[in-house]
Amino acid sequence: MTGFAARNNEMPGLSWGWEIRSVNAKGLDIRMRLPDWVDGLEAAVREQIAKSAGRGSINLSLHVQREEGSAALNINQAQLGRVLAALAKIEDTAADNNLTLVHCTAADVLNQRGVIDSTVAQIDTAPLLGALLNDLPVLLKDFQSMRMAEGAVLDRVIRDQLAQISQLTKDAAVAAENRKTDVASILRKNLARVLENSDGADADRVAQELAMLAIKSDVLEELDRLTAHVDAAYQLLEKSGPVGRKLDFLMQEFMREANTLCSKAQSSNLTRIGLELKATIDQMREQVQNVE
Repeated sequence: MTGFAARNNEMPGLSWGWEIRSVNAKGLDIRMRLPDWVDGLEAAVREQIAKSAGRGSINLSLHVQREEGSAALNINQAQLGRVLAALAKIEDTAADNNLTLVHCTAADVLNQRGVIDSTVAQIDTAPLLGALLNDLPVLLKDFQSMRMAEGAVLDRVIRDQLAQISQLTKDAAVAAENRKTDVASILRKNLARVLENSDGADADRVAQELAMLAIKSDVLEELDRLTAHVDAAYQLLEKSGPVGRKLDFLMQEFMREANTLCSKAQSSNLTRIGLELKATIDQMREQVQNVE
């Protein structure tokens, strides 16, 4: 389920900005970009997100800044040495391969991870951690509000599709009833063919073959299961917790019955209804992928 929220806040000497977004996914995948110098932040944030969402690929980022002029920047000499050594090695390798690289500037070097140490990392981060964790629920509430709004739209769409499936199932039952004469004729022809080739055959075996011919034309079980699946889907939509995975499984069952219905149709009208069923089920399956 898609969603987005952003939030800015501050405390004396510090300000920060959150941004969270999600896209559809089969499970829950949380990816975060957080300041690594705030001890305990990542685990606490991940826990809160996992409590508020059960499905989706969620990306959260947090940027923390000190007020302008309140923080000095220190160069991490050890990291700077490692970066410069790596650059020299890259340039030597490029020269050995007759390649010319664009010269990097001092700013490029300073932008490498860990070269600059902000004094933010040297302060007591406990108050900041507390402020961030108190601020996060507000962000997640906005995030969930957007997801719930989308969920309300999806609920209406899926209910409309279930109504179509229910009506098509009823139409299929009527079509199956109307084709009885044709099916009886087909069975008589099949019976004649079996009897013509049954000289010396085992009577029980002939009876089994005839029973199989009758079963292959009976779609009552498929229609009953389709009706039961529609009822089960409506019940899932009434639940308050995550139901996306259960709906995913139910869509497979819907499609299985529709496929069997088409294979047993023996009627152009029933085949047409079966194909409409498959198309509607497939459209519904795409929407279900968005449901948590």
